[in-house]
Amino acid sequence: MDLSRLANHYEHITEQLKALILNGELPPGAKLPSTKELSERFGVGRSTTREALSALKAMGLIEIRQGGNCTVRSIPSPAHSLLPDLSGLQTNKQTILELIEVRKSLEVSNAAIAALKRDDHDLHSLEAILAEMEQHVGDEEVGERTDLLFHLTLAKATHNSILAHLFESLSHQMEIYSNHSVSAQFFHEHRAIYEAIKSKDPEAAQSRMKEHLLHEKSILLKYLAD
Repeated sequence: MDLSRLANHYEHITEQLKALILNGELPPGAKLPSTKELSERFGVGRSTTREALSALKAMGLIEIRQGGNCTVRSIPSPAHSLLPDLSGLQTNKQTILELIEVRKSLEVSNAAIAALKRDDHDLHSLEAILAEMEQHVGDEEVGERTDLLFHLTLAKATHNSILAHLFESLSHQMEIYSNHSVSAQFFHEHRAIYEAIKSKDPEAAQSRMKEHLLHEKSILLKYLAD
């Protein structure tokens, strides 16, 4: 397998490793090279490589075990057969509005299911993401990454691989993060969602998620109006 392609951001590493996993070049059970080796092959720092591995873990594609060893997970083929192909969608106002509707329906359900099925590992993962989000309020790059990771980790907390993969197929279509005040508000909204999930309160989790997505929608619509 060729891992020597240029990669300047963690997203590039994530997409290249994801492609190798989905096309079978990295089959279930395969061990990924160490963080150090991946960093050297991609020509990036270890923190960037760790971000990429965290994203793959949130997508349910790899397991990160004690000591930092990463192993490719088995991905049920029925889940992939149900995924819509969104790669060719034209980015226009109508498409974005439709995606907002789909994401709202999916994520509100995810929040309720996660509140009922989450485990301690899920909570620890969400707590770590919130801590980083709070520490970097106002940093657009970190904000986009932690926002995506929070929602991917929440989808994974449903312990339903199809729901997790459905969300992952939608997530990159509508990334949004903005100025300091917006990112601060997003942090508080994510914290409220987390608290509802931690309390195993599906109704509150749904309500907090609806409020958050309505806020995101209002911002997206402002961008579309420009």
